[in-house]
Amino acid sequence: MRRLITTALKAITANLLIATFIHAEPTVDYPDNYRDWSHIKTMIIEEGHPLHASFGGIHHIYANKQALTGYQTGVFPEGSTIVFDLLDVTEINHALIESERIVLGVMSKDSNKFSDTAGWGFEGFGAGNANNPVVGNTYKEACFMCHISQKSQDYVFSKWRD
Repeated sequence: MRRLITTALKAITANLLIATFIHAEPTVDYPDNYRDWSHIKTMIIEEGHPLHASFGGIHHIYANKQALTGYQTGVFPEGSTIVFDLLDVTEINHALIESERIVLGVMSKDSNKFSDTAGWGFEGFGAGNANNPVVGNTYKEACFMCHISQKSQDYVFSKWRD
């Protein structure tokens, strides 16, 4: 009986630690009404792409007014926020269509708050749910380390298209 109680307590503790990590405080706020912002581009990452396992699906990229200025000038001002809305893909009758939302990725420029990542903070909201931040304080390792490769573009992968 004692072993059963000890095992149960360990399982409960592990689950609480996992829940705390998964539901960490978001580092960047959920962007209400982001679909009213400027649409920058849409792309599909298909099987065979090196990032398919993590980011396969349809990406819609949105930018607030400050970020739109950054796309046009190459320098993103404070307050710039970029969203990538990642959705799963379904094929119906030879057409690729959006299905479930996988994650809503957000990067926001605040040089005071995120001085260790060139002014950019990052968050991912699982299934696009504002109450489900999945990156939290791991944003440097989980996001910024890839964005370093885009230093010449102020750490932003997507580009403005005329």
